[in-house]
Amino acid sequence: MSQSTKCTGLFIAPGNAGTAQYGTNVNIAGTDFEKLKNFCIDNKIELLVVGPEDPLVHGVYDFFTQDPALQHIPVIGPSKVGAQLEGSKAFAKEFMLRHNIPTAAYREFSEANYEDGVAYLKQHSLPIVLKADGLAAGKGVVIAATHEEALTEFAQMIKDAKFGDASKKVVVEQFLTGIELSVFVLTDGISYKILPAAKDYKRIGEGDTGLNTGGMGAISPVPFAGKAFMDEVEQTIIRPTVEGLAKENITYKGFVFVGLISVEGKPFVIEYNCRMGDPETEVVMPRLQNDLLELFAAVSNGTLAEQTIYEDPRAAATVMLVAGGYPEAYEKGKEITGIPEATLDQIVFHAGTKEEGGMVLTNGGRVLTVTSMAADLNLALTHSKQTAESISFEGKYYRRDIGYEFV
Repeated sequence: MSQSTKCTGLFIAPGNAGTAQYGTNVNIAGTDFEKLKNFCIDNKIELLVVGPEDPLVHGVYDFFTQDPALQHIPVIGPSKVGAQLEGSKAFAKEFMLRHNIPTAAYREFSEANYEDGVAYLKQHSLPIVLKADGLAAGKGVVIAATHEEALTEFAQMIKDAKFGDASKKVVVEQFLTGIELSVFVLTDGISYKILPAAKDYKRIGEGDTGLNTGGMGAISPVPFAGKAFMDEVEQTIIRPTVEGLAKENITYKGFVFVGLISVEGKPFVIEYNCRMGDPETEVVMPRLQNDLLELFAAVSNGTLAEQTIYEDPRAAATVMLVAGGYPEAYEKGKEITGIPEATLDQIVFHAGTKEEGGMVLTNGGRVLTVTSMAADLNLALTHSKQTAESISFEGKYYRRDIGYEFV
């Protein structure tokens, strides 16, 4: 956004040590709508772009569009109902069924039909996928290898509120075998544009082992997602999704992230997100050559159909540096050194960082992500790993095998 010729001022709430280099950090939580309102009025804000899922699921779009003092400010992000595509796994599954969008077979259970769920799990083929219905910061999915593990997780989710309110309802899904990728769509509610596709790596350990995380790295483009495959994704998933939202009068002006799996060459939806996902954004945005604010203006005024998406032909690869112990207990406040300046070929994105006393400190589980662009994927990965190695903080860990299937 700061690169756009149309950007005269950029404010980031709450921001981090990285965003401070490109705009002004503002200490407001994304879900504090009243404070956001006052700030937008005081600073004559002309566009609100919503990054995280929480404000969208809590209805920031509706809050702005229904307030006479704010409704002149376009919001990039879906309405509260539209955000249920991410905010409720059950809502998303029912939506896909209504619009014949390919996805895994499923059932949903809660305290009310808990015993039915136990019986269902006992006879379910292995492995079994259990998903907390609500938002669980990317950690609400368990793939159980045994019936015992599935029953234990099911009890912890519903009876012990393992993920709080998010797991009051649990979706039990058929396990699909294949290779995953993420497809990103920008829509004004009627037309849509497909952005570069990406593949992320969620597990903490190399070879895709260990616990799930919010994402350990990503690549773009995805070698197996050629024109024929992407045409099928558009016909069977993207178009029915956008048309389905319109048919149901669900207001949606923003990003649709479609988490897909290719099963024997056929795409199935694993999940929707209602915003750009992380760490895929860090490879998608550098490859997007359009002026982002021009695209957002087209979304808000309904002229997106007239836009053409331009992609950088180079490959992008991002490697996430995380705190020791993540995704379980980890420490914050470790000094970070060796972060290089951004170049045309590489940028270090900040995630869990903060600036204090002239130092950049760790302030989260996922700390930094190094994105490199190069003529081929192998070279991009090599450059990202070299920089990841040169950055230092106590307990630093990163996966050295991002993109391993393709190099």
